[in-house]
Amino acid sequence: MESLRISGLIPPCNSISNVRHSRILLLNSKVIGQQGFASLWRRGGSCRRRMSLSLRAGSVSGGNESALGGLQEEEDKKKKEKGLVLGTGRDVSGSAIGLHLIPSSGETQVIDSSGEDATTETVEDATTVTEEEADDTDEKEEALAKVTYNIVFVTSEAAPYSKTGGLADVCGSLPIALAARGHRVMVVSPRYLNGTSLDKIYASAVDLDTHVKIYCFGGEQEVAFFHQYRERVDWVFVDHPSFHRPGNPYGDIYGAFGDNQFRFTLLCHAACEAPLVLPLGGYTYGENSLFIVNDWHAGLVPVLLAAKYRPYGVYKDARSILVIHNLAHQGVEPAATYKNLGLPPQWYGALEWIFPTWARTHALDTGEAVNILKGAIVTADRILTVSQGYSWEITTGEGGYGLHELLSSRKSVLNGITNGIDVAEWDPSSDEYIDFHYSADDLSGKVKCKVALQKELDLPVRPDCPLIGFIGRLDYQKGIDLIRLTMPEILQDDVQFVMLGSGDPQYENWMKATESAYRNKFRGWGGFNVPISHRITAGCDILLMPSRFEPCGLNQLYAMRYGTVPVVHATGGLRDTVENFNPYAQGGSGEGTGWAFSPLTKESMLGTLRVAVQTFKEHKSSWEGLMKRGMQKDFTWESSAVKYEQVFEWVFLDPPYIG
Repeated sequence: MESLRISGLIPPCNSISNVRHSRILLLNSKVIGQQGFASLWRRGGSCRRRMSLSLRAGSVSGGNESALGGLQEEEDKKKKEKGLVLGTGRDVSGSAIGLHLIPSSGETQVIDSSGEDATTETVEDATTVTEEEADDTDEKEEALAKVTYNIVFVTSEAAPYSKTGGLADVCGSLPIALAARGHRVMVVSPRYLNGTSLDKIYASAVDLDTHVKIYCFGGEQEVAFFHQYRERVDWVFVDHPSFHRPGNPYGDIYGAFGDNQFRFTLLCHAACEAPLVLPLGGYTYGENSLFIVNDWHAGLVPVLLAAKYRPYGVYKDARSILVIHNLAHQGVEPAATYKNLGLPPQWYGALEWIFPTWARTHALDTGEAVNILKGAIVTADRILTVSQGYSWEITTGEGGYGLHELLSSRKSVLNGITNGIDVAEWDPSSDEYIDFHYSADDLSGKVKCKVALQKELDLPVRPDCPLIGFIGRLDYQKGIDLIRLTMPEILQDDVQFVMLGSGDPQYENWMKATESAYRNKFRGWGGFNVPISHRITAGCDILLMPSRFEPCGLNQLYAMRYGTVPVVHATGGLRDTVENFNPYAQGGSGEGTGWAFSPLTKESMLGTLRVAVQTFKEHKSSWEGLMKRGMQKDFTWESSAVKYEQVFEWVFLDPPYIG
């Protein structure tokens, strides 16, 4: 293969981005190895239309004769002596998808990146495509995006490496879904080491031996990069001593870390350097990248692109999308810390934040601060939230946390996309944590899971008794105070109630006291346990979620997939995903997947919960319809990925932000 010279092969758009992990290695204009050559012809919208392939030797013809140089005469002679000729693999449309050396014996020899014989099959097998295989290929082609991008996720956490909440689920799953559709995807996150057995999660990540100097916080900071290629995604971990300490990504048992601004400033600077300096798969992501920055921890990235790079001609074609998972956390610090962020002085206004008078600590307090999330909202090319309802709520005085006017001014670039769920992990037909499996076509295992849960929790085994569940943090946002206030009246009815969660110690103590008072009706599990959460989701009939605000929410999505009917407060993603039950629609067969109540009051929640209980007891056919409709909803990450691609298209229609 060393004699196969390349000329005019590299596509003129997006540099070399559309040949993701094809492992095409160029040395002095020679191909020294290739794997997955097909991606050159099968991905990339307009790129694909402008490329062609031909060999002067005449064994392959695909268009422009100048696209590939001919085989050298000396090498031709050697190949002929060995009985080898150069042939191609083709897809069902006839496009060339690979190069093979074909011995005269009738076998096809595929040369891998090391120059060794990788596969052997008969020429007939290699070139013949059955009708069934053609159909499969068409289906796979349909799954690929029309236009592919170099995407860089920047996040403070990504499952399974680090996790405290839904942010990790998004950044651990959405990149994989996008990569499966043909995009080149990198996730940049800190390499957290806390000195426990959990550190082994990073064992497969290798040191790239690439160090970058970052100028911030009054000096020169040096970070390193570790890398793991998994499920078609480049997982890049920024390494620095400040990420090596006991606790979670943001704090420990004593509270939030005092240097979080420093730690996540390092992450943002490193994330901007990574596409330029890391030769992943043999080549960098380059300047024409699309940054997806998540919450305030990554919020300096769009500011850096505008203030540090674009004025010098770097990243002039890059774009950034800010994804807001929870507007309540904004990265606000004293104004004096601005000089530490590594930004030019004239960009202070982008981050400037003035606290209202009532929020100031004393009469001489001017209220001046820097707000990193505000800076991201100002400079990002587009803004997304994790549900359509939340994208509206953050533009209101009640849900905007002081940023509603700014967000309202950017409504033209603000959208919401509901999160997906991992349908492989959360699947009642194969869940490893539940004893009985079931599906929308066969619900018989559902009641068995309920009985198993009642036995496990030592509740009276009563399949006919409505079992209500709550899974979540025990704090004010989740409406736990409303549950506490209403619980005596809930338990007056013929129901059972089980709770799983951790958080405020007063609520954990309340759960213990309630369990003692209602031994045959209530169980409370303090802390969080993954297997138990799956068994509660599968075993309960109703899931209660009275959240004050919920940007997206995942538990209601898990519940519907398991045939557990949600009763939720009509806010944010809960309102978007739970369709109110209407028994009279569809000719009396009903519609909807649960109940969304409003306002958030004791009377409203209790009344809606009693309607759900009555429906379970007295209208079995309607209840079965509710279960099946919820189980058949499409909340996959693949569905969300398609919607993200629409936003990718929009973000490149306008020029990038220039201050």
